[in-house]
Amino acid sequence: MEAPPPPQLPLATSLAVLLTTAAFFLASVLLRRRQGRSRKLNLPPGPRPWPVIGNLNLLGPLPHRSIRDLSAQYGPLMSLRFGSFPVVVGSSVSAAEFFLKSGDLSFLDRPRMACGKHTVYNYSGMLWSHYGAYWRQLRKLWLTELLSAKQLRLTEHVRADEVRAMLRDLRSAGGEVVVIKEHLLMVTLNVVSRMVLGRKYVGVEEVGGAGGGAAAATPEEFRWMIEEIFFLNGALHVGDMVPWLGWFDPNGYVARMKRLAKKFDAFVEHVLREHEDRRRREGPAAFVPRDMVDMLLQLSDDPSLEVPIDRDGVKASILELITGGTDTSSVTVEWAMSELLRRPDALAKVTEELDRIVGRDRLVTEGDIPNLPYLEAVVKESMRLHPVVPMLVPRVSREDTSVEGYDIPKCTRVLVNTWAISRDPAVWGDTAEEFRPERFVRSEMDVKGQHLELLPFGSGRRMCPAHNLGLRMVQLVLANLLHGFKWRLPDGVVAEKLSMEEKFGISVSRMDQLRAIPEPRLPDHLY
Repeated sequence: MEAPPPPQLPLATSLAVLLTTAAFFLASVLLRRRQGRSRKLNLPPGPRPWPVIGNLNLLGPLPHRSIRDLSAQYGPLMSLRFGSFPVVVGSSVSAAEFFLKSGDLSFLDRPRMACGKHTVYNYSGMLWSHYGAYWRQLRKLWLTELLSAKQLRLTEHVRADEVRAMLRDLRSAGGEVVVIKEHLLMVTLNVVSRMVLGRKYVGVEEVGGAGGGAAAATPEEFRWMIEEIFFLNGALHVGDMVPWLGWFDPNGYVARMKRLAKKFDAFVEHVLREHEDRRRREGPAAFVPRDMVDMLLQLSDDPSLEVPIDRDGVKASILELITGGTDTSSVTVEWAMSELLRRPDALAKVTEELDRIVGRDRLVTEGDIPNLPYLEAVVKESMRLHPVVPMLVPRVSREDTSVEGYDIPKCTRVLVNTWAISRDPAVWGDTAEEFRPERFVRSEMDVKGQHLELLPFGSGRRMCPAHNLGLRMVQLVLANLLHGFKWRLPDGVVAEKLSMEEKFGISVSRMDQLRAIPEPRLPDHLY
């Protein structure tokens, strides 16, 4: 008698068993390959990663500080793992020199993160796009057309007008407490709006002034939009670290990105429609660009471009020009004011210099700045202690490379902790954590990417292309705030106890916005 046939598994169960076996076999092969490769690689030292999350458990609410503490244990060139991705962090001048200067061609790509996809038109801007012909073209346009030395000279009157308007608003406070950041955001926004968009688009419509049209957002809405985009571009989204968990959005960051993108898109479309209407009315022959949006639209029609700039590319560039020029400058000035209010002796020195060089019969102009060495030292020292982007925007290695005897495989994410470098006692001595503008008074060190000890704008090919405008804005606004008013903290706030807690995002601002009382110190007609 024949033996009965073996029982047949249902088809679905058979497929499940087959797929599970295949997956297990494939995982084993990949694991062996990875282990074999890891044995051959000499990676920089670092803490042992956990399964799935890697070293994310070691990051606190202020990652630049957590990573500085880890680097003190493992060295200035350190390996980490953020979820599925290997990361190398440089926290020394020599590491910065390699990643940003001598070896920067290997580290010019950006990681593909949700913020670049959802808030900057699917990586269409210069910040999050990969290195290549499109990025090189955008950067050239920014440097030679949009933010050239000629353009900055032509728009100097815009910055002077808006700074004076800010002083007038502060004077109207009548000796009451003001939230300084609100005024800083509006002056930088108004300057950037007039330079980039041709007029103001935020706030109450101005009749016969620099406004001249309908508002696209209220000041409160736009302040929220700016704060939100800088927070979300620095937030740690699960899917950015563990791609197969991309669907999991426990903090709601992706939902917030999508909601914010709709608001910004409505704002930018409003701007573009106005500019396109004027182009149609004037006709191609008579049309002359009046602002950066006009230039971008004209350039997008240029058939000779190596890579065409589509509508999303134009909108992404507008968005980056507005947001990048608005938040970073206001955050830097707020930190500088905070440090000066904690150091009355430094505040007295910079005020005395302003009175001696500028006098009390006019406002400070951009032409005065080179004659104000202590003011410039205050700005540099503030940028040293409080770099707005403390770890720069992350990069990705484009090829296998090595540094200081360590291997850095292709597709490794690279961070440069400029916050740690700017507080390194080996560079700055025992006073590294102290606010001392005097260290820069007779120093030739600048913030333009040549001195790697001080990198508020980065360095190399990926250096912030708007650094000249940003530096001018910070210097001019700070100088006029200090020249136009005597500042004091609200009653009950002791200078030595003023909180300097940070709030993390792609830019690091004060946790609590600075409040102070301005008392006018110049003749009334100057405001």
